[in-house]
Amino acid sequence: MDEFSKIIIGAVNKAKASVVKIDTIKLVNGKETPAGSGSGFLFSSDGYLFTNSHVVNGGNKFKTTLFDGAQYEAVLVGEDPDSDLAVLKSFASGYQTIKLGDSKELEIGQLVIAIGNPHGFQHTVTHGIVSANGRTLRTQSGRLIDNIIQTDAPLNPGNSGGPLINAEGEVIGVNTATIMGAQGLCFAIGINTAKDIAVELMQTGKVKRAYLGIRKSSCESGSSRR
Repeated sequence: MDEFSKIIIGAVNKAKASVVKIDTIKLVNGKETPAGSGSGFLFSSDGYLFTNSHVVNGGNKFKTTLFDGAQYEAVLVGEDPDSDLAVLKSFASGYQTIKLGDSKELEIGQLVIAIGNPHGFQHTVTHGIVSANGRTLRTQSGRLIDNIIQTDAPLNPGNSGGPLINAEGEVIGVNTATIMGAQGLCFAIGINTAKDIAVELMQTGKVKRAYLGIRKSSCESGSSRR
């Protein structure tokens, strides 16, 4: 076997058992209705896992499917639509946790590997390179996220929330978006950003941000210049 294949296989073997499929369920007129699926990855020994906010937003129940096919319910710990990140807590047992890397160490041209569940095909592996660092991406809430990783590792609907890993099997990004109609334009939230967000989500369930508000006074609106 060639050395390049060995590198990818070795990295995937370190990470694959931590990747989960997430099914989101909503209650519609009192009935449980499937509301989409995505990916996530277990990063702690007590069942916490990362995913995207848009994967779980509005859901009432969540089901996680592990690498071996075992299924467990999960609860939403917190989500932040402004960064498109969410943390769930799964009631799974006997699973493998994934190692979190350092997205500041990434270099353009570096090998990266995506693992996820595109279109329901569980634990699909694709690979590519880091195309650019420090991109800015607008989330569905309208807020801009900085320090986005651009990659040409193919992503499809269902990959959202899954890990982008390096050759050592460490997570360096959370896969989050593609540009429809384009080829090789995929994006992941840097894991350093995700780790900072996770601390707040696990403590309070949300992220507090400061906002600058400017209001126009009534006397100003009625004034005229001479």
